[in-house]
Amino acid sequence: MSARIPPRSGIAVRLARGDILTVIDPEGGQVSDMLAIADGDPGEILSNGRTFDYEETLRLTTGARLWSNRSRVMLTIMEDTAPQHDFLLTPCSQGTFRHFYPDKPMHHGCFGNLADALAPYGLEADAIPTAFNIFMNVTIAPDGRIAVLPPGTKPGDFVRFRAEMDLVVGLTACSAYASNGGSFKPIDYEIAATTTAY
Repeated sequence: MSARIPPRSGIAVRLARGDILTVIDPEGGQVSDMLAIADGDPGEILSNGRTFDYEETLRLTTGARLWSNRSRVMLTIMEDTAPQHDFLLTPCSQGTFRHFYPDKPMHHGCFGNLADALAPYGLEADAIPTAFNIFMNVTIAPDGRIAVLPPGTKPGDFVRFRAEMDLVVGLTACSAYASNGGSFKPIDYEIAATTTAY
């Protein structure tokens, strides 16, 4: 299965354990916020803190695992052609637009898109944590200051995940100006079932 997420929108998909999810930047320079919850139990959710703790790195790429708040592996990064991802910053929201873009039209952002997409699976908006910001370029200066720069992805760059449990995954084509270099583009994704026994 392959599909496209239109600019500034979001979707949710189910993954069975062992399924392969590939997220693709078809045009380059576009971020996709990803959130995962355990299928049937939205109380178990993707955790940046657990992931940083157990993986012992801020640089999450091929071979890294993404962990839940209950210390279980949710996803493994199998292959990654992108120059970077971010797991520090929360999904953009109406608050983000008021704070950073007061002169721009209001948008409910990735937060609103994830909330809408995952609500049918029992996730309440207030429970949305930091998403795994695929392709996002966040730098940390020696003095600790954070900067959001345009993504360094080229057309066709991708990251491939394996689901390590039954999941519901929310994906967006990000809505924030700084995250995407001032423009908004689609995100493609593919899901492949595996025949590997677990």
